Amino acid sequence: MKTRPTAVAGTFYPADPSVLGSTVDQLLHDSGEAAVPAQYPIKALIVPHAGYIYSGETAARGYKLLEPMRELIKHVVLLGPVHRVPVIGLALPTSEHFQTPLGKVAIDKSSLARLVDLPQVVFSDAAHELEHSLEVQLPFLQRVLDDFDLVPLAVGDASAEQVAEVIAQLWGGRDTLFVISSDLSHFHPYEEAKSKDRQTLTQILKGGQTIDHQQACGGTPVNGLSLAAQRYGLHAQLVDYKNSGDTAGDKNRVVGYASIAFGMTDDQAW
Repeated sequence: MKTRPTAVAGTFYPADPSVLGSTVDQLLHDSGEAAVPAQYPIKALIVPHAGYIYSGETAARGYKLLEPMRELIKHVVLLGPVHRVPVIGLALPTSEHFQTPLGKVAIDKSSLARLVDLPQVVFSDAAHELEHSLEVQLPFLQRVLDDFDLVPLAVGDASAEQVAEVIAQLWGGRDTLFVISSDLSHFHPYEEAKSKDRQTLTQILKGGQTIDHQQACGGTPVNGLSLAAQRYGLHAQLVDYKNSGDTAGDKNRVVGYASIAFGMTDDQAW
């Protein structure tokens, strides 16, 4: 069976399984209890993808919300931007598993089969080989969920409509979770970054679908989720916002991070 091995273990997060497990557990413990309105449980999350020392606290605040759904969620659709290999459309791997130091995560082949006829979906192992935006999410998912399988999509040059179409194909029920991997602004001074990110978050929370890659490196999948959220009646809530100036100390050139949760009030929409 073909497995996509870890690419950023030891750099973005610890490579030792016991250290990684305890690191994620501590981040989740320290995140406390986020206030979530009654329309949740969660159908989708936007979470950051920097090294855990930078964005792990904010990511953990989002993932903490999944703990009551530990046994319910069985399928995770993970969408993140490409950083190294350009892609036209959304790229799937040919692998059957993704490896982390915490073990293997199986690829959901039945869900992949529902996507292969969409013209915007391609297969590209090169797009996944060194991509961190998807990989760094997996240890959090492995700690907050029981058994689940994965549809990993590396998102390149695509429209919000094309991403939303993929989301619609895999919508499923309460056992299916969508995770969008995205950081916010990059390399502005601390106060300027906070101002820019505040505007971006306001757009996202209001359902905006024109987030560009200067506002959020995962702007394309974020826009696609926003379009799907509008169609399915999802409601967004900001769970946490920080930047690297808050977590790593240097406030001259910071990167912004947010966790945003999406849920719905109408049971018939599931």
